[in-house]
Amino acid sequence: QVQLVESGGGLVQAGGSLRLSCAASGSTASNYAMGWFRQAPGKEREFVGAISRSGYITRYPDSVKGRFTISRDNAKNTVYLQMNSLKPEDTAVYYCAAAMALAPSRTWSEYNYWGQGTQVTVSS
Repeated sequence: QVQLVESGGGLVQAGGSLRLSCAASGSTASNYAMGWFRQAPGKEREFVGAISRSGYITRYPDSVKGRFTISRDNAKNTVYLQMNSLKPEDTAVYYCAAAMALAPSRTWSEYNYWGQGTQVTVSS
């Protein structure tokens, strides 16, 4: 079983950048495909990015493609989400998740473990 802790959220102006981190413990992160999701008040959970165990395969929705980059450092048991050109509509709680799978999934129900989330607020 793996425990996930997100960090790096905060308040940023539109056009700015943030880098979120997700530290894994209790199990080796390289055993899991990892994903980032977000949820804004009154909205459904939304896929933001995912990365395979090796880090060679990544997936993004069109809404963040070209602006967000997911990466991982398996030696540090950490996954990152670099967010650039942030928009007010990116405001949400961002969650890190781990899946016992080889391929990175866009579907939140395929993830087995979740962090507590970190708030990202983008002001206009």
